[in-house]
Amino acid sequence: MPNKRYRPERLAQEIQREVDDILLKRVRDPRVQDITVTGVDVTGDLQQATIYYSLLSDKASDGEKAQAGLDKATGLIRKELGARLNIFKTPAIKFERDPSIAYGNRIDELLRKLHREDQL
Repeated sequence: MPNKRYRPERLAQEIQREVDDILLKRVRDPRVQDITVTGVDVTGDLQQATIYYSLLSDKASDGEKAQAGLDKATGLIRKELGARLNIFKTPAIKFERDPSIAYGNRIDELLRKLHREDQL
């Protein structure tokens, strides 16, 4: 009997690789051009997947446009996932901006500030 504990993680890796490929090759919306898929969380029952993404731009308007573009392309992406993955039921997908990028930038900013204060 296979170990089911690792199945959500394997499926998350597979979804991340496939969504990245789908965004590059199939989605033609210019709002999703600079998106990088950073991670995927799949529920234990494999019914829902949250896909985290990051943007090169820090502008709030670009983030809103990218989210709108991803929301519009969700049906196409899920259909493509269903065709590419060998699973019984394709999970419902939801896109969220990855908060760890902004958090890491904030940590870097604080460390630079501390370093400047130490030099004075």
